[in-house]
Formats: sequence, C-alpha cells, structure tokens
Amino acid sequence: MLSHNHSQHHYHHHGELTSNRLLLTIVLNIIITIAQVAGSIISGSLALLSDAIHNFSDVVALVIAYSTNRLAQRQATDTKTFGYKRAETLAALFNSAILVLIGIMLIFEAVERFFNPSVVLGYWVVALALLSVVLNWLSVVLIAKDAEHNTNVKAAYLHLMTDVMTSIAVLIGGVAIILFEVYWVDALITIIIAFYLIYASWGLLKSSTAVLMQFSPANIELAELNEQIVSFDGIENVHHIHLWQLNDYQINLEAHLCFVKDLPLSEVTTKIVAIEKEIQEKFGINHFNLQAEFGRLDCKKC
Repeated sequence: MLSHNHSQHHYHHHGELTSNRLLLTIVLNIIITIAQVAGSIISGSLALLSDAIHNFSDVVALVIAYSTNRLAQRQATDTKTFGYKRAETLAALFNSAILVLIGIMLIFEAVERFFNPSVVLGYWVVALALLSVVLNWLSVVLIAKDAEHNTNVKAAYLHLMTDVMTSIAVLIGGVAIILFEVYWVDALITIIIAFYLIYASWGLLKSSTAVLMQFSPANIELAELNEQIVSFDGIENVHHIHLWQLNDYQINLEAHLCFVKDLPLSEVTTKIVAIEKEIQEKFGINHFNLQAEFGRLDCKKC
C-alpha cells in the first residue's frame, strides 16, 4: 500500500507539471495562430492561412490534452472506480484520428496548389513562418519528455512536430517566392509532411484503440507470463487469464491459480504476494487480481 500511495503521489505531481507545460504551449500556439491569420490577410498567402489553420488544430489538440490530463488526476469514486484514467487514451484516439484527416486534407490542398499557385508577399511569409517555427519548437521542447510516456501528450506532441515542419515548408516556400518565384516547392514539401503525419499518427491511432479495446499489451507474451507463474513452487496451473492496459501507467492482470496443496490462507497470501512482486519486476504489471483455487472442477485452459 505504501508503494501504491507513493506511485499515486508521483503520478499526480507529474500530472500537474504536465498540465502546466501544456497550458504554456496553448498560449504560444494561440499567439502563432492569430499572427499567421493576420499575416495571411496582409500578404495574401494561402500557405500562411493553411499553416494558421494547422496551428489552430494544435490549439484544439492541446486544449483537449490539457483538459483530459487534469481530468485523469481526479480520484476514483463509488460510481467511477477507475476514476477518469482512460480520458487521456480517449483523447489520444481522437487526436490521432484528426491528424490522419489533416494529413489527407493537406495532400489534396498541396495538389491543388500545383495547379493554382498564388502570388504572395514573400517577406511576410518568411517572417511569420520563422515566428511559427521558433514558438512551435519551444512548445515541442516543453512537452517532449511527457510525450515519451503519455499517449495523450504524444498526440499533442505530434501535432506540434508536424506544425514545425509545415512552418519550415512555408518558410522555404517564402524564400523560393522571394528569390525565384517558384511556387511548387511549398506544395511538394507539404505532401511529404502530410505522408509523415499520416504514418506517425497511424501508430498512435492503433495503440490507443488497442488500450480502449482492452487488448493485451504488445510487449508482454502471455505464454511466457503463464510459464513464469507456473514455475513457482506449489502452483499447478494458471487459467482464466485476462491481461489488459488501463492507461499508460497501469497494466492489469486477472487470473485463477490452482494450488497443488490445500494450504492455509496465510501461506496462500504469502505465495501470491511473492508471485506479484516477481511478475511486476519482470513484466511491468502493477495491478493484480489473483484468485487462489484448490480442487475446483472448471476449465483449466489458459
């Protein structure tokens, strides 16, 4: 219980830090969006307006990430025994799906630009694209560590990374307009970015779907887990195994353990505690519901 409380305290403390960083990135992206919308009106640049829309999608993604991050920190209740821990995973699924759609839209838009290039004021494009690159990169740095272990923040991180690259594409396009009046470069880079966006977000879409569908974590082999438990002295069989991931921090295991002997409850408890400790160290599973059995006539399949 002590280690569980420490883990919960660490999670809440870490969650507060994550929320603060997300709030700052929201402010930065609102600044970028307003500046680029104004710049697109002044310069007549469709590329800047497109980048502004992309930045606005970042704001939406970050607001969702911020809200669900705060929501996930709420305590469990009698009617919500898991609390809101899946809120972040649900948001990650939504964000990654939106990213795929944005990628497809960018491809169509880039193809359109090939055939209908627009004349714009290149210096405005370069200046505001450069501002977007700097502020978006600062946002990326702010949440990079959180994105390593949080699918919800990772979705927002992908939004920001692709927006950095989109802004670089706009920047290159602006330079090309100033120097050579070449308009197809921006469209080409946009297509490359769009394909990367779809590729990167597709993996996140699959992983968040797997969590919500309660699939077993991909990095844990069920046969190996079964073998590990049966290797304990006194355990004859393991069956009725259910292994799933609640969120980025909690992996659950439910199983029935057949004991060789009819042991006192105190010895059974000691054995189960030892099993849980070893499984947690080897497989990273941190929430258990192990049911002890002896002489029960039921299906013994894994």
